[in-house]
This record gives sequence, C-alpha cells and structure tokens, in this order.
Amino acid sequence: MKLISKQLDKEGAGSIRLQPEEPVDLWHAYNLIQAGNILKASTFRRITKDKDRDLPGGGNGTPSTSGSSQRVQLTLAITVQKTDFDPTAGALHVSGPVAEESPHVRLGAYHTLDLALHRAFTLSKLSNAPWDSVALQTVASACDAASRAEVGAVVLQPGLANICLVTEHMTLLRQRVEVAIPRKRAADSAVAHDKAITRFYSAVAAAMQRHFDYGVLKAVIIASPGFSGEQLLKYLLETAAKDVDTGSSTAGSNKMLIKSKNNFMLVHCASGHVHALNEVLRAPEVLARLADTKFARESATLEKFFSVLSEGDEGGGVKAWYGPKHVAAAVDRGAVKTLLISDRLFRSDDVKTRKHYVAMVEQVRSQGGEALVFSSLHESGKQLDQFTGIAAILNFPIPELEEMSDDDE
Repeated sequence: MKLISKQLDKEGAGSIRLQPEEPVDLWHAYNLIQAGNILKASTFRRITKDKDRDLPGGGNGTPSTSGSSQRVQLTLAITVQKTDFDPTAGALHVSGPVAEESPHVRLGAYHTLDLALHRAFTLSKLSNAPWDSVALQTVASACDAASRAEVGAVVLQPGLANICLVTEHMTLLRQRVEVAIPRKRAADSAVAHDKAITRFYSAVAAAMQRHFDYGVLKAVIIASPGFSGEQLLKYLLETAAKDVDTGSSTAGSNKMLIKSKNNFMLVHCASGHVHALNEVLRAPEVLARLADTKFARESATLEKFFSVLSEGDEGGGVKAWYGPKHVAAAVDRGAVKTLLISDRLFRSDDVKTRKHYVAMVEQVRSQGGEALVFSSLHESGKQLDQFTGIAAILNFPIPELEEMSDDDE
C-alpha cells in the first residue's frame, strides 16, 4: 500500500489517501472502511444526456426517454453503507449514497465504488468515529514493505495441487492444478500413469513459475502426503538445470530457482487440499524458519492458547479464557498476558462495539501485555473465530471467571 497523504486533527478525525499496490492491500482497505465513513475514488458511471442538462437518467433524476447515454469516468465521494470483499477475485466493492456534489450525479444517489489496484482512494473518518489506534496500525502495517508476500506454498497430492502465496495478513490461493492420474495396474496403464504424473508436475512447475518470484520469497514450502513433494522438487530442479543448459526462454527464472534451492522446504501434510496449509504452517520446522513473520507468531500463540486451555486448572487455576465477557473481565483485572483478537471484530458497523474492542487492545498494551490482531483470512484467524474471535492467556488465574455465565458467548 502506498501512503499518499494524511490529514488528521488531534482527535483523529480527517482523511488518509492511499493507493493499493498488491491484492492484499484491498484486504487492508476492507478492514479500514467502516459504515459512515466518506470514501472518495475514481469510478465509472453511465450518464444519460438529455436536451436540457446532463444528469443521471435525465434532468429531473428520472429515466430519460430521449437523448443518449455514455459511460464516463469521474470522481465520486460516497457515505459508506455496505462493503463486499472477494479475496479470491481480489475485488472490493463499497456502496452508499453520493456525499458530495457532482456535475453528473445528484447528491444522495446510490453508487458502488469498485476499488482497484493502482487507483488511489481517500478515506475520511468523522469526529464521532475517528481514526483509532487499531486503524492507524493497519495503515502502518499495510504501508510497510516488509509485510509483502514472503512465503510460497504448494500443497499437493497426486493429481491435485494448490499454489498459494502467504502474506503477513492473508493466504492467497493463486492457482489450483488438477490432472487425472490413471491407476497403475498393467504395463500399459503404468506407462499412462507415469506420463500423467510428468504432465501433472509440469503443470505445477509452470504455475509456480507464473506466481512465485523466487528472488523475493523467503521460503517455498512444498507439502504433501507420501512422496509427491519430494518428486515435485526433484522435477523442478532437474527441469530448471536442463532449461539453463539449453538457454530456453525460461532460463532466467530457472537460474533464480536453482540459486534459491536452499529456500525450499519439504513438509508432510494429510492431503493436497488447501485447508491442509493450516497444518503445514504449524509444523515446528516451518515455525522455526518463519519465526519473525506475523502469521507464524499467530499460529504459535494460538497453539500456546490451546495448550494452556487443555491444562485447565492443573497448574493451580485456569489461565486461558475465550469469549467477550470472560476476556473483558480479565482485561479489567489487569491479568492478561496475551490477548488474541480477530480483525473481524473491528469490522463491526456499530461504532460503540468497535470502540470497545479498540479500548481493550489499548488497555492490554498499556498494562504491559501483548495484543495480537489475527487475520481472519489466515487459518489461525478462522480457528480463533470459532472460539468467538477473542481469547486470552492470563498471567494468573481468576477464580471468579469460572462463576460467570457464558450465555452471551
């Protein structure tokens, strides 16, 4: 994300102009944009021209029966009512009534802004719901070059592979490769089987070359049940060496692949489906390699929470809780060592609810605790959402929490 300008008053109200540079930046924008904000961006709208004046649908705001229409590009500001994010397509749609006068669109007319890569937008927050610490941290993180995609991952089994990029904030499925593999029974079917396997590895290698920048990625994880991962890596290195020797059109990228071969990691997983990536990212060897990344810290912290939760009161009292009511009580008592909270909770359209969770994060940090905001587009964040989206590891047990009702959880 590129920060173009920032104009905020001492209360946090004002505007920030940003430009998405990568698909993950649209996810950041989705987390920043709240109902009631003013969003200004370039857009396209079909304008009907009649004899009197140019207005959408005619001079009186109703569909015109005469004149011509054309699709024009203009800049509109809307009051946000609804946001819709599609991580697979990398599309963010924001809808609401037009908030500023325009020569082409009447005030209050409903419009949808489609935010896109390399097109700047301005987001303004008003004094009743200003830029808070969590939103500003999101902006800082989005504009930090170090948070770019650093891990490529391929999860595969014979005939199926999922090629993913793992960023600090989300897992992006870039391509799914499926090739029918016949069973190895007779001699003829064995030949067909081997040809299909080679065709499968070739397709996976091409997809990896298309989506992975081997010179940038910190690690490339190849995960599979059985020996598929080892066979794929062997195919990649042998094919790359041949291409470099023959000077083919892909020799440049294959030189980088060979140069980065020490960044490849082979990991065992249960299946080649994309959900197995959660298991892969929690593997000890992966966590050790990626210890300085946000999603690795999230995975390790969530594992720690589950471990403490399973211990129960064996260590003299319960030191792991989840749910808004219990965690809030622990925060008020200054007992929280680590707060785990999903970014989903900050997307509430209710200003009071968002302020409540922002205050909780700030209170934990002011007390010397750690507050981790989990991305709900990572598997660890999805798991946390299954536990209400908020949990805590405590410094010391609080017996009163066991007596609290959890009906509201």
